[in-house]
Amino acid sequence: MPVRAYKKHIPLVAVRGLAVIPGMIIHFDIAKEGAVSAIERAMVQKDQQVFIVMQKEPEGQDDPDGPLNLYPVGCICAVKQVLKLPDKTIRVLVEGIRRGRIEGLTQEEQCLIGAVRPIVAQDGLGYESETDPEKVAVIQSFMATMKEYLQYNPKVEKILSKCKVSKIPFVDLMDMYAAHLPMTAIDRQKLLEAVGERERAVAFCTILENEINILRVRQDLQDQVRDRVDKNQKEYILREQLKAIKEELGEGHSLTDEEEYLVKIDRLKASKEVKDKLKKEVDRLGQVSIYSSESGVIRAYIETLLEMPWDKVSRDNRDLKDAERILDEDHYGLKKVKERMLEFLAVRNLTKKGDSPIVCLVGPPGTGKTSIAKSVARALDKKYVRVSLGGIRDEAEIRGHRKTYVGAMPGRIAMGLKHAGVKNPLFLLDEIDKMSSDYRGDTASALLEVLDSEQNNKFRDHYIELPIDLSQVLFIATANSASDIPRPLLDRMELIEVSSYTENEKVHIAKEHLIHKQFEKTG
Repeated sequence: MPVRAYKKHIPLVAVRGLAVIPGMIIHFDIAKEGAVSAIERAMVQKDQQVFIVMQKEPEGQDDPDGPLNLYPVGCICAVKQVLKLPDKTIRVLVEGIRRGRIEGLTQEEQCLIGAVRPIVAQDGLGYESETDPEKVAVIQSFMATMKEYLQYNPKVEKILSKCKVSKIPFVDLMDMYAAHLPMTAIDRQKLLEAVGERERAVAFCTILENEINILRVRQDLQDQVRDRVDKNQKEYILREQLKAIKEELGEGHSLTDEEEYLVKIDRLKASKEVKDKLKKEVDRLGQVSIYSSESGVIRAYIETLLEMPWDKVSRDNRDLKDAERILDEDHYGLKKVKERMLEFLAVRNLTKKGDSPIVCLVGPPGTGKTSIAKSVARALDKKYVRVSLGGIRDEAEIRGHRKTYVGAMPGRIAMGLKHAGVKNPLFLLDEIDKMSSDYRGDTASALLEVLDSEQNNKFRDHYIELPIDLSQVLFIATANSASDIPRPLLDRMELIEVSSYTENEKVHIAKEHLIHKQFEKTG
């Protein structure tokens, strides 16, 4: 049975956020009168000892600095140095000697005196010899954990290498490590309260394992960041080397892709909103790797925006007689269609602008509806774009796909404008009555915005993500039957019926058009 140490009455200093381990040398500042009095009282004693105990975190307690708010185990320390500071505080240098447990408190004048029973090294060990199998296992487990921790924290390993550990008992070795390792005051307090070798080793290993997990995650994050930085730095060096090689070969004045894009943006006829969007995308392109998939997506998007006719318009044919001559040359009859197209041109000549009508040619197959639209484009000297709507059932065909999807591209309306190269072409919406709908969206509803003269000046394609002006586009639609066209679409269009031809008209068409075509075909 180990002999219990006698109680000692020692001046007590309660500190917050600090736990002192035996063998630990530390200095701290104190300003409270009671703590200052305890230090002064210790200095006049022969052994100059003081009992340092940590205060618990106050959580709604009436007296956070009272004796009931102290941990039961602290450290008996020797005061090595006291330095008075100008702001009436004192800086104390102490060295931890041994653990102690509070068994009573008395108030003498302004300081607390603690009845402290020292915890001797043999208390709670439980091992009879140094070769005890359990003790050997505990030591080996602790040292393995400590070795793994030092791999992640080499700075601490340098500090510990200066300490002589060859003949130090295991319990004292753990105290020495606890004094030098960076850990929280709560963790040190747990080690202070752990008495036996096994209990202290288990508590220490638990703390070390938590620290190892934190250090491992931190190192993984640092490795990821370092890899990215190294990759970017490598790419930068390679680009600089490539630039130097080009300069040596006399190709140094060639522009990079980003610089070429910026030159094209400056020359582009477009609004400030479009140019700002393009410059933002060029900045993004400069920040991503040239070999990444995102780079290809951004390049495709920039090139699509640069090819869009934002403010490019073609000049219409304003000669009414010339337009009438071309219409008569290409088609016999069709009086209503020709009159409506000439009226549109006449209004445009008078107002210098005028809204483009949305004409829908309705008639049976083979009556020349599509060729009429082509002749109107030639008569008005407009670019001609044909979009076949037969069988379309996906709304994205009209509005485009969002850029987040693989293989995304603009809708047929935006692509038609891109191919035309101007913002005022003639758009033929062929077979508008053959559209269908399914779970991917209603194409007829998507066309409403395209054909509505009040909305189509700011049509938004999902891929382009910028407003497109369709107000100057001349839309001509064709259909076999008006009854199959959705009613909201029908209300936005001007119907012109193209009926089948009479015998007299067929004879004229054969004489003036078909015979000449057959002569050319047969040579």
